[in-house]
Amino acid sequence: MLIPLDYYRILGLPIQATAEQLQQAHRDRTLQLPRREYSEVAIVARKQLIDEACAVLSDSDGRKAYDASFLAKTYDRESEAAIAAKQRSKTSAWPATVLQDDPEETVPAESNALDAAPDPHTPSIEIDDNQFVGALLVLQELGEYELVQKLGRPYLNNGSIAIDEGRFGDPQLVRPDIVLTVALACLELGREQWQQGQYQNAAKSLDAGQELLLRESLFPSVRGEMQTDIYKLRPYNILELLSLPEEKVSERRQGLQILREMLEERGGIDGSGDDRSGLGIEDFLRFVQQLRKHLTSSEQQTLFEAEAGRPSAVATYLSVYTLLAQGFATRQPSMIRRAKLMLMQLGRRQDVHLEKAVCSLLLGQTEEASRSLELSSEKEPLAFIREHSQDSPDLLPGLCLYAEHWLQEEVFPHFRDLANQSVSLKDYFAAPKVQAYLEALPSDAETANEWVVVQPRSGKPQARLQPPGDRPPTPPQPPAAKQAASTVTLTPVPADSTSASSGAKYQATAAGTGAASTVSLPAAAAVPPASTAKHRRRPHTTGRSGAIGQGLTGSFADRARTVGTQISAFVKSLPPNKLALLVVAGVLSLLIFWWILSLFASAMQALSGPSLQGEQARVSLDAPPVEIPAPAAAPEPSAPAPVSGAITDQAAGQIVQSWLSAKAAALGPNHAVEELQQVLTEPALSRWQLMAEAQQKNNAHQRYVHKLEVKGVKTNPTNPDRAEVEAQVSEKAETFDRDQLVTSRNENLRIRYDLIRQDGQWRIMDWQVMK
Repeated sequence: MLIPLDYYRILGLPIQATAEQLQQAHRDRTLQLPRREYSEVAIVARKQLIDEACAVLSDSDGRKAYDASFLAKTYDRESEAAIAAKQRSKTSAWPATVLQDDPEETVPAESNALDAAPDPHTPSIEIDDNQFVGALLVLQELGEYELVQKLGRPYLNNGSIAIDEGRFGDPQLVRPDIVLTVALACLELGREQWQQGQYQNAAKSLDAGQELLLRESLFPSVRGEMQTDIYKLRPYNILELLSLPEEKVSERRQGLQILREMLEERGGIDGSGDDRSGLGIEDFLRFVQQLRKHLTSSEQQTLFEAEAGRPSAVATYLSVYTLLAQGFATRQPSMIRRAKLMLMQLGRRQDVHLEKAVCSLLLGQTEEASRSLELSSEKEPLAFIREHSQDSPDLLPGLCLYAEHWLQEEVFPHFRDLANQSVSLKDYFAAPKVQAYLEALPSDAETANEWVVVQPRSGKPQARLQPPGDRPPTPPQPPAAKQAASTVTLTPVPADSTSASSGAKYQATAAGTGAASTVSLPAAAAVPPASTAKHRRRPHTTGRSGAIGQGLTGSFADRARTVGTQISAFVKSLPPNKLALLVVAGVLSLLIFWWILSLFASAMQALSGPSLQGEQARVSLDAPPVEIPAPAAAPEPSAPAPVSGAITDQAAGQIVQSWLSAKAAALGPNHAVEELQQVLTEPALSRWQLMAEAQQKNNAHQRYVHKLEVKGVKTNPTNPDRAEVEAQVSEKAETFDRDQLVTSRNENLRIRYDLIRQDGQWRIMDWQVMK
């Protein structure tokens, strides 16, 4: 039968190879044994093909005849390819169709695989039927994974009788060998597609190989390798599936399902379970942050709210972001109110007062927003807010501006459906359903006391935590009842001629028992032009210390003077005969007020309980729950000086160690490519220089940890300047893309290095991994 192979490829040589290179390649290929799972039948068939290739090419007359046939087919194929390309360019209006072989395609009969006429322009050789397994093995070693599946799968389908009839040898030995070769082709093809970024195709290839081994009930160790790769591939596959257009509903749903399976195995986003992906807690948090931009706000809401119920502090914080973003974008303050309730849970262990201030502002609860700012210890955001509230009695103008910046730059970009939307507080508060909901909310006075004193039957006061958000919104009151309430609403007002330069404003109207008072709050439109750099800088939320105690002092004093003036005018207007009664009532009121304040302070002190020692957990989107200090970057090893003199075990170990050090330096973060020239020579030098330069251009690098053990050294008996070193190398490698860890691996390899002495110094020409 004909097989699409040629003798030069079998030996791994170019057509210009010399007789010495031919003998060396034959020896190398003979010593390089396949995996131990192969039977003796496959190993013998493979060696027969290698011996046959060496015999034909070693004979000068036979090589000339073979070269003539080989070159004729090669040139004919290149000529036809050029003609076909020219014809395609002339008929470019017709789109070219590319057909890709399906590894699961069912072939009705094995005659379609080998007995069909091969391509006359593809180099091929005639082999015996009992050498078919060896030919498949050689093709698999050469990386022809698709061709191996195309040739081997038809004989494994139902209805194939060629193997059972003994056409290729003992069926008990041949069938497992073919199954192993096809499965290994699926494994290697999946890894190759993984490296190329084709994660979904890689998962399909690995699944196809695993399904074949399960069906045949063979080689559990190989099946275990595939399962390990499938688990490690899952995060990449999830990212690829979720990044598809929203029209790909089934594929995106599959990605979310795989993500939920990983979360279940880990025990949550910040869980410590083993999902066999190789990602630690820190890496998995980065992975979740990376995939958020591929999820819509509704998808994130469903995902993170379910995870928050485990409970999970990280998922709760992400749910807050989701509810805030979706509530603001869809003009649903009820979702913002739910976010505020979640923040109250997180506030027991960490500083989330700034986020609570934003929620209160969006709910129209301006006084509560000011109180939250007083409790916050975020230095940089508070400095930003103060800077933009200099001409105001309180910090609300700066908070409005900060909220717009924060939503636009920190919240919306992490949602697929909101990334391109603009943020406008003016449009938000102008929405009718927002105004209707805010009017139904409890007032600032009602929501001020999160801790209320409950009188038990024993008569002793007892404190109890009662979040104001737990109360349902009060229904809209009739006009007469609204006069007695104290509500705050934000509505846009037109700018008059005196304020035209300051942009649009919000009017905060407080309705009480007397005349209404108004406070104008600058909106985002009042931001200075983009040319003023300091007003356009991005507020940060990383500070965790400082206070805002002095920021509201002036506002509090002004309000106190106003209240005093109103009380004085009220007293003067009373009749004389009621003045004494009023004085007595006022004194009693002060005593009662002082007593209530004492009880309130005692309740808060009792409920606060023993203070937690040490730094408490904090959750934020730009840091993990537990800060893990980054290890100090170890200095990259530099390549030692080249070794000269006779080759010994010690010298060989120094040479190989020099190469490992140069490799770590050239592919490391500093990309010291020049160190390769001290250790390598052609052909390895050019290959690794190109690889190092490509990684430097792509902002990628590796970090290596090596362990070396020299197993043996052998000098070429005919050439004292050539030697072979066999070593056991343990390599742990981490691959980084712009300082982000992408993959990590840990391998233990047996490698044979080819050494040559040039100008008195030993250098490495090439090497081969032994199996």
